[in-house]
Amino acid sequence: MASTGNLKAALAVFWSFFGVRKRRDYDADAGSLTPAQVIIAGLIGGLVFVLTMLLVVYLVLQFLK
Repeated sequence: MASTGNLKAALAVFWSFFGVRKRRDYDADAGSLTPAQVIIAGLIGGLVFVLTMLLVVYLVLQFLK
């Protein structure tokens, strides 16, 4: 199932952003995910993070006006 693999990649990247990852989970992900899945999930996760930070800054600046 491709969607299950994509979800696993997204969760692996999500937990990696926090820096919290159990060794056994890392080993399971390393065995089941392809590098392409991890790279794409990382790029999407990074983009969502940056856009969220821009939105927060924009909302704070609008509130302070």
